[in-house]
This record gives sequence, structure tokens and C-alpha cells, in this order.
Amino acid sequence: MASTADKFKSNGSFLGDVLEWVDARFPATALWNDHLAKYYAPKNFNFWYFFGSLALLVLVNQIVTGIFLTMHYKPDASLNASGVPVAFAAVEYIMRDVPWGWLIRYMHSTGASAFFIVVYLHMFRGMIYGSYRSPRELTWLFGVLIYLCLMGEAFAGYLLPWGQMSYWGAQVILNLFSAIPWVGPDLSLWIRGDFVVGDATLNRMFSFHVIAIPFALAGLVVAHLIALHETGSNNPDGIEIKKHKGPDGIPLDGIPFHPYYTVKDIVGVVGFLMVFAIVMFFVPEGGGYFLESNNFFPADPLKTPPHIAPVWYFTPYYSILRAVPPLFNSQFPGVVAMGVAVMILFALPWLDHGAVKSIRYRGAHYKTALAAFIVVFLILGYLGTEPVTVWGQFGNWLGNADRATVVARLCTVVYFLFFILMPWYTKADKTKAEPERVTH
Repeated sequence: MASTADKFKSNGSFLGDVLEWVDARFPATALWNDHLAKYYAPKNFNFWYFFGSLALLVLVNQIVTGIFLTMHYKPDASLNASGVPVAFAAVEYIMRDVPWGWLIRYMHSTGASAFFIVVYLHMFRGMIYGSYRSPRELTWLFGVLIYLCLMGEAFAGYLLPWGQMSYWGAQVILNLFSAIPWVGPDLSLWIRGDFVVGDATLNRMFSFHVIAIPFALAGLVVAHLIALHETGSNNPDGIEIKKHKGPDGIPLDGIPFHPYYTVKDIVGVVGFLMVFAIVMFFVPEGGGYFLESNNFFPADPLKTPPHIAPVWYFTPYYSILRAVPPLFNSQFPGVVAMGVAVMILFALPWLDHGAVKSIRYRGAHYKTALAAFIVVFLILGYLGTEPVTVWGQFGNWLGNADRATVVARLCTVVYFLFFILMPWYTKADKTKAEPERVTH
């Protein structure tokens, strides 16, 4: 199938001449063919394969809206003539006085939560269809690195409005670094830039949010896509379409990504934008999960909010942090557990010893384990948004332990057992035989 660029060249048009001139100096047509027009993807992509392209869409939204917000924002924690931090006043100025500033700000704040929703669903698809398995281990590792960068980017951006939750959330999270033995206090001081969270911290986070992390994120996204297109896309059956090729070398179960999946992705984009617009125009605070009510008040070092919690996309790990009891009055065990809970995702390709990739052909062991993992992840996410006393206390048989703390500890154990026991329950799983060709 001839690509659009090849057709323009063969017609001898002005645009074809321009493309030929560019191709002699830059592989524009080759890149188009390799990654779109002649990149063959499996025929049986389903709903779950929308989220990769949607993640790219939200990334572009965050970059573009972030550029416009940066034009009017000033990272300054000092107080203005009205006694309000300059950074907080800058956000208010964007919302009230900049033409369409409220729209751009809500697109950015809603986009942050949308980014994590899309990425979590994208990672879940990888787990149900075994997209982290050979030969796509490197693609998965790049994806987890993107997830880590996204967490750093979100944390840095969360400080910039310099509201109450921005300030006190930074106090809690940055003080966790001081729990690391030997280097902790110096590391915490270096990140803050001062002995307390203040102007230096705000400027550091602004630099990370606007320059450092976006560059790393963009590079990792490119590496992720290159690695994906080198090995080929996985599919709901978890089999390799490259094993069955026609006389022309084209996979029999593959179709060109463009125009078939580019058009299909447009359907997903339209559906996503409809939901995105509804949230942005009618409930931009997301019931207090996307934008907390306390963050509409300027940062006040002398007034602590009654309940400090991170944004919803960090709360599963925050629950794990709180669930682990301190050791010798040090929160270091909780910090380690929280860090390991994220870093263990890197080991997933080597922990899974199953005979098949896709959940379609897995047995009850893996399906049960994955279902338990998703349930406890959601419970941990909910508990992280609430005080530990949200469910009251147990009776005398458990002393005065908070119910939420006990549940969080049980969920933390199940979370880690999902990964620790994976080599055994995946190997012992009774699987079905994979088909030779993809099914529809």
C-alpha cells in the first residue's frame, strides 16, 4: 500500500518536490512509513487500546496549556501589598483577569487528573494482556519511567498554586526524605533549598515542573514509542503477529496503523473529550479530588489544615506509607515500603512465569490475584484521601487500633503478595492453549 507521501512524489506535484527535497536531508517519509503508514498493528485491537493515544493527547494538552499558564504565573512566595503570596495571587489573576485564563487553568488542572486516569488504565491493559512480557520488557520499563516522571511532574506542579494544601502537602512529602538514614536531612534540605518550605522550594519546583521533568518525559515517550514499534504491538490474544507473514513479508493478521487505527483513535478522542469537557465545565474540582477546597486559601505556615492528604493519584502509596508502623520513632520503614511499592513495577516482566500472556487464556490463579490487586489498590487510594479514623476503632479484641489502619495494612500485604508470589501462582496456573492466529 503506497503511503500519502509516496503518492505525492509519484504525482510530481509541488508538494511532492518539497517532500523529495526534505527526504534528501531528513528521513520524513521514512519516519511516516515506519511509525504510521507501514507500521502493521494487530487486527484485533479493542477498547483498551485507546488509552495509549489518549495519553499522548493529554500530554500535548498539558504542554500547551502549561506554556500559556507560565506566561502569567510568577513563582514568588513573598507577600504582596494585600498580604497574599504572589504565587497564589498570580493564579487568582489567571482565573479572574486573564482572557480565557480560567479555561486554560481548568484544562491544565483537569488534564493532570485525566493524565493519571488514562495512564493507570493503560498500565492495567498491559497487565491483563501481558504487554510487559518478552520481547517488550524494555517498552514496559520505559513506561514505568514515564510513570515515575509523571509523579514527579505532578508533585512539582501541585506546589505552584501555593495554597494551603500545596504548602502543607510539600511539608509532609519533603520531610519524608529526612527519614532516610545518614543522607536524609541533607537531601531534604537540598530539595527544599532552605530549612523550611518557602520561596526557594517554590522556585525549585517551578524549574522542575516547567523545564527539567518535561524534557525527561518527552525523551522517555519517544523512547517508549521507538521500543514499541521495534518489537511490534501486543494484542488481546497475546500472540506475535510477526510469526505469520504473507509472501510480501506483511503480517497476515496485521493492518497499517494509518489510516485504520488513526481513524479508530479519533473515535476514542471524541468520547474522551466529551467526558473531559463535562468535568472541566461543570465539576472542575472533581468533588474535591481534583482541586481540594483548602487549596483555594493562600498558604499559611501558621495554620495547619485539619487533614493533610496528597492528590488522589498518590493516595494508594500514601496509604502504604501510613500503614507501616514507625521503627524507633522513625518513619523510614514506611518510606521504604512506599518506594518499593512503586519500584517493584520494574520487576514485573521477570516475575511473571505464566505459559501465556493474555488474561483470555490464563487460569483462575492469575485472574483472582489481579482482581485482588485492583481491589486493594482502589481501597488504598480511598483510604489515602481520608483520616485514619474515618471508620472508627475496633473493640477491645484489637485494642484501640483504627479500622482504617488495620484495613490499610491488610491491603498493603495483599499488594506486595501480588508481586512476591507471582512466580509461583503464574507457573502453577492452569492455562488454555493460545490460538495460532489472532481472534476477532
